[in-house]
Amino acid sequence: MTAPAKYADLTGTYTLDPAHTRIGFVARHAMVTKVRGAFNEFSGTAEIDGANPEKSSATVTINVHSIDTRNADRDGHLRSNDFLQMDEYPEITFVSTEVARSGDDTFDVTGDLTIKGVTRTLTIPFSYEGTAQDPFGNTRIGFEGSVVINRKDFGITWNAALETGGVLVSDKVTLEFEVSAVKNA
Repeated sequence: MTAPAKYADLTGTYTLDPAHTRIGFVARHAMVTKVRGAFNEFSGTAEIDGANPEKSSATVTINVHSIDTRNADRDGHLRSNDFLQMDEYPEITFVSTEVARSGDDTFDVTGDLTIKGVTRTLTIPFSYEGTAQDPFGNTRIGFEGSVVINRKDFGITWNAALETGGVLVSDKVTLEFEVSAVKNA
């Protein structure tokens, strides 16, 4: 696929803007509701090639300590050895290995996600949300994407059986990405 002309001006190196980016997750709790959370501390860069998107790349590093589900006890449990083993594995990383256009404004970003020292390759479908000049003269781009992972694939196996059947925490977790990145000068 040839890249649309509107992407030509996007070529460059971008840095994630943590104040306007959300890296979140959703997991089913007690089989009846969803718990949403986010990681509040992370860094990342993207090398965008507007003319040849397949030459683009991205990396993200997430601070596990920054997990936030709006419940201090739950966050403490998620940081513990039962789940993310924060002391031994303080970071979650994603390093892209391939970018492919899947439509006019959609891209599949394939890469290596590492959680708790376990690396799995996955593909995250992203949609291009647009480009804007902010009030400070910076070029910003926006992308949104999500992917479902199985937490057991990353060695996160803790759970509790419910008296009514089922388990306390779902194996499937949806990772959500709402990205705003600023073009480096």
